[in-house]
Amino acid sequence: MMRRLLPALLAIGAGLAVPASPAQAAAVDAVRTPAAPAYTINLTSNATGGTWTGHENVSFSNPSASPLTEVYLRLWDNYHGSCPSTPVTVSNVSGGTASALSVNCTALKITLPAPVAQGGSGSIGFDLSIVVPDGIDRFGHDGSYYFIGNALPVLAVRDAAGWHLDPYTNNGESFYALASDYTVKLDHPTSISVPATGTSTDAAGTAGRTITTAAGKQVREFAWAAGPFAKISGTTAAGVRVNVYRVSSISSSSATSMLNTATASLDAHASRFGAYPYGEADVVLDNGFWFGGMEYPGFVLDLVSTTALAHELAHQWFYGIVGDDEYTTPWLDEGFTDYATDLYFNKTGSGCGITWQSSAEKLTNSMAYWDAHSSRYSTVIYNYGKCTLHDLRRLIGTTAMANLLKSYAAAHWYGISTVADFKAAAQAAAGSTDLTSFWTSHRVEG
Repeated sequence: MMRRLLPALLAIGAGLAVPASPAQAAAVDAVRTPAAPAYTINLTSNATGGTWTGHENVSFSNPSASPLTEVYLRLWDNYHGSCPSTPVTVSNVSGGTASALSVNCTALKITLPAPVAQGGSGSIGFDLSIVVPDGIDRFGHDGSYYFIGNALPVLAVRDAAGWHLDPYTNNGESFYALASDYTVKLDHPTSISVPATGTSTDAAGTAGRTITTAAGKQVREFAWAAGPFAKISGTTAAGVRVNVYRVSSISSSSATSMLNTATASLDAHASRFGAYPYGEADVVLDNGFWFGGMEYPGFVLDLVSTTALAHELAHQWFYGIVGDDEYTTPWLDEGFTDYATDLYFNKTGSGCGITWQSSAEKLTNSMAYWDAHSSRYSTVIYNYGKCTLHDLRRLIGTTAMANLLKSYAAAHWYGISTVADFKAAAQAAAGSTDLTSFWTSHRVEG
């Protein structure tokens, strides 16, 4: 997910596989924990949809041989406040003892009452308040239209490197989450819509209010919007429901064009990487966003840009279905997604050229490096990232590359991709062609 600034992307012109089962993907990962998170959330909005209050419960298991003595919540959107004054507030924690907020108020340690051993499970609960700040952003609002991305507290991941408590980055993403199940009830005025991750059903609430229940299965995050959006809908050839919501300043013809792009690109990506598993996708359009687009599972914020939308929907596979540690290895979702976008627009990467500006510049650098060298972030991670994959395709052959990406997605379905994993899979696909010098020249380390 880059903030999806997409400066390079926006300059571009304009038979489904059966995926591996979630159980298959999860069975091989006994390191990353807490695993199999299940989030149950009940929130009630004020009259505008800009303030939400309620309760969140999270259950989890521990597949690791190392017991869990604590868990951490990431409160990403507290970045948008002035610590210790925060837009997302957790209180009345049950199931553990909360410490003070850390990492600029974006991390909350909860010490568990007893260690959760391998094969065991645990749960925590807390009251939650969300106040959407000013500014047209992935967490912000445009007048009466509210965008609520990364607002729900999520469990941090512990792996072989320890707990991942990276800082927020506005350049790209810091997110790293395991596939989770969400059931979110949103009690809101009937006059506003709440497009959201997952599939949604509506029921009558108290007078003048509606309760929307959104269920997202095997998703890494949950996001929603709230406001008096206009809506159109369609269905892809494969049967995926697509809803396009627009603010009042966007024309109905623009929304229709974006709906056509959404249905076509979802099917195209699915044909290359495996069937889209979430049943529904919501696209929210506002040309006030400072970024090209931003994706969440089954939910996209976007400018009116067919290129940006095809890119964001490709993220449903790369980071959404095939996850990664976005702070440590942003290339694994941004470069792959930009490559998928090129394929959708029949771009061959023929104009690709890679010119490194320093010995420290590498395709596999983390966001810590790119935040310190932000002018090179999109050039390297997006452009050089996709060019590396185009070059790999030219080296091993188009058919071998297509088979590699489809089989790689299936092998990591609902799991986590690493640089080492992909290099090993690519080497297997290359057969007798040794890729060592290829990785060196393209600065793919790990």
